[in-house]
Amino acid sequence: VQLQASGGGLAQAGGSLRLSCAASGGTFSNYVMAWFRQAPRKEREFVAAITSGGSTKYADSVKGRFTISRDNAKNTVYLQMNSLKPEDTAVYYCAAWRGILTPRADYYDYWGQGTLVTVSS
Repeated sequence: VQLQASGGGLAQAGGSLRLSCAASGGTFSNYVMAWFRQAPRKEREFVAAITSGGSTKYADSVKGRFTISRDNAKNTVYLQMNSLKPEDTAVYYCAAWRGILTPRADYYDYWGQGTLVTVSS
């Protein structure tokens, strides 16, 4: 499975961005899809995940501000990010695996190249 993330950019604090991740080379509906992020000098961290049926899991730091969704017909997963904060600044990665809904990065088999989100104060 190949994953291509897009939609990153510069936003002001309190603003919004929408990330997309297009998948190819596999049966998209078989995969749990997730977003992770890595800020400078920090470890990669879980953001959100979604099953094919729409069950979701979020990191506490983004609950109520970020929404993960997917369109199985378009082989695409989205991350709508609202009320952005400077601490949301990071490279955001989409990931996929055929298993349970989990925040553990080491479970995911496929990773996109990342898209940079910068939030200014």
